Amino acid sequence: MQIPPFSLEAQISDIGEEIEEVLIRVFRSGKYIGGQEVASFEQALASKIQTSYSVSCNSGTDALILALRALNIGEDDEVITSSFSFFATAEAISSVGARPVFIDIDPENYLMDLRLIDKAITPRTKAILPVHLFGYPIDMDKLIAIAEQNNLKVIEDCAQAIGSSWRGKPVGSFGDVGCFSFFPTKNLGAAGDGGAITTNDFDLAKRIRELAIHGMPKRYVHTKIGYNSRLDELQAAILNVKVIRLNKWIKQRQEIANNYINNLSFVEAIKLPSNSLNNNVGHSWNQFVIRILDDSFVKNKPENAEIVVGSENRDLFKTELQRLGVNTIIYYPIPIHLQPAYKDLGYKAGSLPITEKVCNQVISLPIFPELETIQQSYIIDTIKRIFKE
Repeated sequence: MQIPPFSLEAQISDIGEEIEEVLIRVFRSGKYIGGQEVASFEQALASKIQTSYSVSCNSGTDALILALRALNIGEDDEVITSSFSFFATAEAISSVGARPVFIDIDPENYLMDLRLIDKAITPRTKAILPVHLFGYPIDMDKLIAIAEQNNLKVIEDCAQAIGSSWRGKPVGSFGDVGCFSFFPTKNLGAAGDGGAITTNDFDLAKRIRELAIHGMPKRYVHTKIGYNSRLDELQAAILNVKVIRLNKWIKQRQEIANNYINNLSFVEAIKLPSNSLNNNVGHSWNQFVIRILDDSFVKNKPENAEIVVGSENRDLFKTELQRLGVNTIIYYPIPIHLQPAYKDLGYKAGSLPITEKVCNQVISLPIFPELETIQQSYIIDTIKRIFKE
C-alpha cells in the first residue's frame, strides 16, 4: 500500500464536475479579473471568519505584506513572530523593510511562547505576528491583552488555519487583520496560489484593497506604490465551490486526528499533538505533526542513510515509513532564524533552543479528508510495528 502525505485526487473525483462547470462559465463570461466570483468569495470568507471585510489577493505571502504595509509598518520597525513557520512569515516582514524578531515556542503546541513577548518588545516594536501553526490556534485572549497593553498591532498568520477557532471564535477575527493562504494543500485550497486578508476596520480594508491594485483608489489614479496582487475569477470560482464544504472537510480531519491520537497514545517513542481536548481549541488539523523521541534508529542506522545532523531519529523513521509505503513531510527541518538568508540578524545555533530541538524531531503524518479508514489503520499499524509496540 502506498499512502501519500496529501492527495487531491479523491476530492477532485467528488467535486470535479462542479468545478469544471463553473470554470467553463467563467471562461465564457469573458470576465477574468475582479468579477462576481471574486466578490462572492470575499463575502463568503468574511462571513466564515465573522469579520466585516475580506480582501482577496494573489497569495498568503502577499496577504501578510499588504497587511503590514496597510498598517504602516516599515523601515526600522520590529515585528515579533515565530521562527517555527514557513519562511514567508518572516519574509513578508523583511519585504516591507521591517525586522523580524523571533521568540521561542511552547513545546506543547509549537506556537510562539506568549510568556516571552514582553522581553522581546523594544521602542521599535510595532506589531506581533502570531502563527496559528498546523491549524492549532494560539491563545488570542492573552495575545490581544499583551498587544493592547503595549499599543501593538496584531497580524494573524492564518495560512494553515482556516476553520480554526479560539473559544469558538474564528482565527483571523481577533487581530487588526487575519491573513490566509489558499495554496492547493491548504484546508481550503485553490488550483494555484491565492490569499486574502480579513478585518473589521473599514479604512484598513480600503487601504489594503488599494495597495493590492497598484495603489489605485480609482482608475488610473495612483496615490501610493502598490502591488499587482489580485485573486482571479477562475481561482475564486473554485474556492466558491469548496468553501461551502469546508466545515465537513475539517470535521473529517478532526476525526482522523482523533483516530491517530487514540491509537498511538501508547507509543512511547513519539510525542503526539498536545491539548487536543482543550475546549478552547478549535483545531482544523492542516497537518498532524508528531515528534520522534526514541533513539532506536540511531543504534540500527542503515548504511548510507541520508540524515540531517541532530535529527537522526526522525530522519531514519521517515525513511522506514517510506519503505513501508507511508509517505510523510517534515514541517520544518530548518527554523527561519537559522536560514542563510537571515544570517545578518545575528541568530546562532542555540538562540532558540526549543524551536531548534523541535525542528529536529517533527514529522507530519498523512492527513486529508478523504484518507480512508483502511489507510489510517495501515499507518497506525505500521508505526506500531516499527516501534514494536
